[in-house]
Amino acid sequence: MTKKTRSTTQLIDGFGREIKYLRISVTDRCDLRCIYCMSEDMQFVPRAQLLTLEEVARIGRVFAGLGVNRIRITGGEPLTRQNVIEVFRQLGKLDKINDLTLTTNGTQLSRFAVDLRKAGVTRINISLDTLQEERFSQITRTGKLHRTLAGIDAALDAGFERIKLNSVILRNRNHDEIIDLVEFAHARGMDISFIEEMPLGIIGDHDRAETHISSDEILDILRQRHELIPTTDKTGGPARYYRCTDNGARIGFISPHSHNFCDDCNRVRLTAEGRLLLCLGQEHSVDLRRVVRAHPTNDGPLREAIIAAMAIKPRGHDFDLTSQPVILRHMNSTGG
Repeated sequence: MTKKTRSTTQLIDGFGREIKYLRISVTDRCDLRCIYCMSEDMQFVPRAQLLTLEEVARIGRVFAGLGVNRIRITGGEPLTRQNVIEVFRQLGKLDKINDLTLTTNGTQLSRFAVDLRKAGVTRINISLDTLQEERFSQITRTGKLHRTLAGIDAALDAGFERIKLNSVILRNRNHDEIIDLVEFAHARGMDISFIEEMPLGIIGDHDRAETHISSDEILDILRQRHELIPTTDKTGGPARYYRCTDNGARIGFISPHSHNFCDDCNRVRLTAEGRLLLCLGQEHSVDLRRVVRAHPTNDGPLREAIIAAMAIKPRGHDFDLTSQPVILRHMNSTGG
């Protein structure tokens, strides 16, 4: 995985955690309307309020100079942003970034997979919650399964170092497909991670407490078919990985509720409108758009603002499925 020289971070928060991972959202817009991600009548940020692609690349470059060595581009659906490939090209040139990755719903990969690989993208995470056409339309509200499946095939053909599926499992919506999703991924040489739904924003479609299914319960279901052993594998994010002893395949679990991953958090997020979020589940943030526009040719104030922001990174989130969301921004506004 490592292709470039690692750097020493200058970004250490008040709890001694080294911040080496930046997730950048380039848009809050998406061509799908997944029921766990956004409300059906979402109001998106006016385009004029978004960071320009040049500003995104500039901020990424400054983070790399401060020791960040992993950057993930997210959304919304990042590949719906016009000319977004140029951001990948610019970030892919940075010597200090050894892992440039993408989170996508896959619908645009048939168009962009080859260009992304040429730009330096090393890994791709593709969201896929069901293999059933009608159910896919219900979960995404607007989507067509064949477009995401074609995108997966295009990504496999393009030859990325690793492709992983991300599946959000909801009780009585798609939990009966857990084993099918694993077998689909493993038949194609892909990893898969199961993600507990995160209580960000008011969605209206379902009661999150009622549809919640824990990582431990998913693990129990999988063990009915496979022998799984825990591993120490890491990909820079919060997933805990298990390996199937029968075929060597790898399964990850991202468990913000049942196995809080905050203690060793190494991540910060940049929203599409330029807010540096210090925690997925808290509102601590710094307006970097204001800084870059106030100092268009001087990176010094931007570096200082990023370093100073580490002091307000909280220890962790306070997710609670039994109450209304404390965080009103939706997942598409946060960046994956």
